[in-house]
Amino acid sequence: MSDPSSTAPASGARRAASPFRLNLEQQRKRAKELLEGLRNSDAGAWHRFRLHHPRRSDHEPALPPDPALCLSQAQLVIARELGLPSWPRLKAHIAAMDRTWSRIRDGGPAPDRGMATLHVRCGSDIGPGLQQAGFTGDFLEYADPLCQGPLRNDPDWLKQRVDFIAHAYGPGSGMDRAAIAAKLQRAEQGLRTAAARYERVVLWFEHDPYDQLILARCLAEFAECPPLRLELVSPARFPGGARFIGLGQLPPEALRLLWTGRQPVTAAALAAGRPAWDALRAPDPRPLANLARQGTASIPQLGRAVRRHCQELPWTEDGLGLTQRLILGLLAEEARTAGQLFRDLTLEREPLPWMSDLIFHDIVAGMRQVASPVLTGSFEGEDRRWAREVLAIMPLGRAVLAGEVDWLTLSPPARWVGGVLVPASAPCWRWDEGSAAAVYA
Repeated sequence: MSDPSSTAPASGARRAASPFRLNLEQQRKRAKELLEGLRNSDAGAWHRFRLHHPRRSDHEPALPPDPALCLSQAQLVIARELGLPSWPRLKAHIAAMDRTWSRIRDGGPAPDRGMATLHVRCGSDIGPGLQQAGFTGDFLEYADPLCQGPLRNDPDWLKQRVDFIAHAYGPGSGMDRAAIAAKLQRAEQGLRTAAARYERVVLWFEHDPYDQLILARCLAEFAECPPLRLELVSPARFPGGARFIGLGQLPPEALRLLWTGRQPVTAAALAAGRPAWDALRAPDPRPLANLARQGTASIPQLGRAVRRHCQELPWTEDGLGLTQRLILGLLAEEARTAGQLFRDLTLEREPLPWMSDLIFHDIVAGMRQVASPVLTGSFEGEDRRWAREVLAIMPLGRAVLAGEVDWLTLSPPARWVGGVLVPASAPCWRWDEGSAAAVYA
C-alpha cells in the first residue's frame, strides 16, 4: 500500500491547466461572446449554434439581429459544447470538481480506505493521478493491446502475444522480448491472484476497443473466481474543452469524481465476459459480429467497442480495414507528417479512438509493405524521427480509396483481427458494414 502523505498534493497546491478543468467565470464570458456573435450574424457563431442547440431549426441568423436570442440560449450551447446537457448541469459539474480538488488539496482519508483494494487499468497512465487523488490501493497494469495482433484460443496464446508485441512494438517501446514476456506474465498472474489477495477490485476502463477487449479478458478471469467486491469505472465521455479519449487525459479530481459513480459488476456482466472473450479469440468472426449487433446490456460499452473491432476486418467494397481507410482519406485531403496524421485521426476522424502511437506506426508500416505503393514518405530537414516523416497518397491509394482497386489484390502483409487471420489475398473473412455482418468472400 502507498503512503498517502507522500502522494497527496500539499496544502495550497495550484491546479495545473487542463481542458477538463473548467472555470465558471470563463464559461460565462464565452457565453456572452457567443451571444454577441449570434446577434451580429457571425457565421462561426451560428455554426456552433446549429451544431449544439437542441432547437436549432427554430432559429436562423437574421438581419437585423434576432431580439428573441437571449443569454440562456448561448449558455445552453456552451454547456452542450463541453459535453453537458444544460447550463445548470455545467455549473453543478464545475462545483463538484472544485469541491473534489479542495478535498485532495486538504488531505484526509483515502477514498479507497477500509478494504484491501486493487485498481486494474490497461496501462500506467492513471497510476500517478490516482496517487495524487489520495488513493492508497495497489495498482495492476494490464496493457496487452488485445485489439491488434493474434489472439487465439490456444494453450500458448500468451507466448504468441509476446512474439507479436516484441516484433511490432519492441523497438519503439524500449523493451526486449524478455521484458515484454515478464510484463505480460505479471499482468496475468495479477489477475489470477486478485480475488485471493484483495477484498475489492476496481476496473478502470473507458469505452474504446483497447480498453473494452481487455475488460472482457478481466471479466472472463473473474468469472472463474470473483473477488468479494468487483466494481467498474467505465466512462464514455467527460465534460471538457477537448475530445475525451481516455482516462489518462483527466486530472486527479476527475478520477476521484468518477470513483464516486463507480458501479458494481453484476453477475450478468461476469457471465457475459467469458463468451465475449471466447468470441474474440475465435477464427470465425460471426459470433463476434452477432455480439456487436445484439449489444451487451450488462456491459454497456462492450458491444460498440466490439463492432469497432470488427470494422478492422477487410470491408467488402474495397478490402480496407476502417483504420486504413481513414488514414488514406486524410492523406487524400493533404499530405501531412505522420505525427499530424496520428493527431488528426485520433482527434477528428476515428469514431472510437483506440490506438496508441505505436499501434498507429505499425499499421502505417503494414500499409507500405504492398506490391505497389499506395502512399509515400519523405523527410524535411535533419529530424528523422518517424513522426516527422511527411506522408502523401499515391494515385493507387486514391484508386483503392475509391473502391476501384481491392486492397487485397496488392498482397498486403497478413495480419490478425483477434482470432481471425486476414491473409495476404482473398478469399477471407470480410466486414459488411451495411448489415453489420462478417462474410467470407
